Amino acid sequence: MKFIKRLLALTLICIIFGVMTIFGFYQYLKPELPDVATLKEVELQTPMQVFSADGKLIAQFGEKRRIPVTYEQIPQALINALIATEDSRYYDHYGIDPIGITRAAVVVAMSGSAKQGASTITQQLARNFFLSNEKKIMRKIKEIFIALHIEQLLTKEEILELYVNKIFLGHRSYGFGAAARVYFGKDLNQLTLSEIATLAGMPKAPSTMNPLYSVERATARRNVVLLRMLDEGYITQAEFDHTRAEPIVAKYHSAEIELNAPYVAELARAWAVEHYGEEKAYTSGMRIVMTVNSTMQNAANQAALENLLAYDERHGYRGAESVLWPASETPWTEAQMDSHLRTQPTYGELVPAIVTHVQDQTAQVWVKNRGAQTLAWNGLKWARRFVTDERQGPAPTSASDILAIGEQIWVRDNGTSEANQWVLSQVPNANTAFVAMEPSDGSVQALVGGFNFVHNKFNRATMSVRQVGSSIKPFIYSAALDSGLTLATLINDAPINRWDSSQGTAWRPKNSPPTYIGPTRLRIGLATSKNVMAVRTLREVGLDETRQFLARFGFDINNVPRSETIALGAGSLTPMQLAQGYSVFANGGYYVKPHYIAYVEDPFGKLIYKTEASFICDAACEAERSAAELFFNERDYDAQYAPQVISEQNAFLVREMLYSNIWGGGNWRDGTGWNGTGWRAQTLKRRDIGGKTGTTNDSKDAWYAGYGPNTVAVSWVGFDDNSRTLGRTSGNANLDNKQITGAESGAKTAEPAWIEFMRVALADVPSQNKVIPEGITRVRIDRKTGLLTDKSDSSTLFEYFEEQSAPTQYTVNALDEDIYSGSNASNDELF
Repeated sequence: MKFIKRLLALTLICIIFGVMTIFGFYQYLKPELPDVATLKEVELQTPMQVFSADGKLIAQFGEKRRIPVTYEQIPQALINALIATEDSRYYDHYGIDPIGITRAAVVVAMSGSAKQGASTITQQLARNFFLSNEKKIMRKIKEIFIALHIEQLLTKEEILELYVNKIFLGHRSYGFGAAARVYFGKDLNQLTLSEIATLAGMPKAPSTMNPLYSVERATARRNVVLLRMLDEGYITQAEFDHTRAEPIVAKYHSAEIELNAPYVAELARAWAVEHYGEEKAYTSGMRIVMTVNSTMQNAANQAALENLLAYDERHGYRGAESVLWPASETPWTEAQMDSHLRTQPTYGELVPAIVTHVQDQTAQVWVKNRGAQTLAWNGLKWARRFVTDERQGPAPTSASDILAIGEQIWVRDNGTSEANQWVLSQVPNANTAFVAMEPSDGSVQALVGGFNFVHNKFNRATMSVRQVGSSIKPFIYSAALDSGLTLATLINDAPINRWDSSQGTAWRPKNSPPTYIGPTRLRIGLATSKNVMAVRTLREVGLDETRQFLARFGFDINNVPRSETIALGAGSLTPMQLAQGYSVFANGGYYVKPHYIAYVEDPFGKLIYKTEASFICDAACEAERSAAELFFNERDYDAQYAPQVISEQNAFLVREMLYSNIWGGGNWRDGTGWNGTGWRAQTLKRRDIGGKTGTTNDSKDAWYAGYGPNTVAVSWVGFDDNSRTLGRTSGNANLDNKQITGAESGAKTAEPAWIEFMRVALADVPSQNKVIPEGITRVRIDRKTGLLTDKSDSSTLFEYFEEQSAPTQYTVNALDEDIYSGSNASNDELF
């Protein structure tokens, strides 16, 4: 009895001492223990993702890959595997497992070091959030106290959810949702039992037990997990045997970019950093949904880049990127070529390659990641020598005229099913931009900021302020209509010779080409881009009045010089600003500000931001608007509606002129037919489109801007070096007759991209009938005078007018035919 009493007393003393020791440790460490209440509002570091309006992944920004899942989304098999392997008494303890701790303590006592962990899932969670992985007694004690706090604060389900989303599983994947994607390319709920067991075995050593580092180690660890699941009764013997026999098939899966729109992604990234700060932008897991549409964006990518390459190639081949070995040296081995090409960038379609053999009209090349390929003559014959932007060498007759063994070159896949599909190419010296937007609300449908984002990250669509050439003329003519001119108003198309006393020279603006036809109707003047008519129209309106009128379209008046040269395109805009301006004509006169972000969600789909885009309130919404104004402050309510900056009638009449830029007018059979400068777009065979070419002095910038149903698009081509001209080309004898030759211009250099984009953008859009707004009348006029006529022959046509501006006079049949002839008309005759 004495022994028992002494033993009980000793036990009691030990218990008291142990409790006091634990309490002492707790009080000592309490100031260092973190506030576990932060777990209630924890924001897991999840990369920012950017999506298109139709759900295609454009980009992912962030160092850690994580795909958060809720407890309900965790497969039961994964929960079973984790509990069986990591913490079989998970649902029975309060954060620590006394049996496991006792076992670990025995190991420490026997070995003198902490070789065994015995950490519960809760303890692992505590370590992952608040502590390091160092194996020290003090860290272990802290881990125990934190785990106990966590169990008091969170439910078992909440703890498991945090664990599943937090744990590091190798290759920058954090959480099982991301690991499922990284190793197997699947969502978590699509994994097989074998794949779940593989992932469940990785927390012990994620860097060395993942199947990419060692399939053997991953397989052995998976089998341990399966055995534990069998022992705990989570799977049957048959399931164990079947799954254990399965091989592990894994490979690295990067974030699968579904839509190539890097300039759009960069706009989203910069916006997020500006609004939320860099740390939150890259770690909060926000999902930014852009307004771009994948069909439109792909069409813009293809149209803009193919057009740029076509421009570049018709000006000639500038030679190899570099010479890797001269003819006198031993050729490189395949291993040497592979090693070198791995260090070379790929620019979209353009892939680096090395010439290995040249014979007759073919060449053998070693292509990055593709090995030996053949360049047939069809992929080489374009490559006559580049001399200057104005001159090209003779057409080549053999491959040796173009290439030599040992040269590093660029090739691209021509996208056909032919066996010899590779084409010689080169990185273009010129650049491009393309913008498409919805004119009714300003949402950007597609955006291309340059040839290639990897090559140059400067976004020319939103940042490059360039002279717009004749693309500015529709705004000049809109001002003219606003001041009382009509589509039938005659403007003298005759040379201008005006002395500029400040410069000591005469200003002589010229048409391009320099042909003049005398008094011409306003519609024809814009559609055929008559420079001298634009100047005379500007003078009729007034320079200051015109500049103020241009400000209505959202243009910075500081970029519109106080000079008559603005009628010829001296004003400077970005492609986005020009698209914004043309949207006013397309939507009936309303200013809509472009926007490219639709909304932003947190990782769980909760809306955290939405762009409040302005939209057009037409007749259909006026009743709703009036009713709403009874409950809302009128100023606040009107903020969601786009302001009307020109009349619906004015916008309609400008669209008529833009329509004529493509379709011209008159009748070719009776000799009255004529084409506008944008006639190439007739190939689209649509009567509901219109646009305007733009070419600056010396062809430094080429533009085409225009509209179709629900779309306004702007195409630009030019050199980043603004002193360099786009030049001219002669015909290549190796190619067919459908070549672009002569001086580069908006119609030749920029419009082809606009046409190809619209071909796709409008493919499934029915042609729309012309809607004539109220206040517009249509009357028959005389072609030459623009006055009313009683005739109905080929000398007449129907024209649209605002009712208050419609002509009231009839043409005089006996009018002298030569009254308007001659190119020496005075400056004040017909303006």
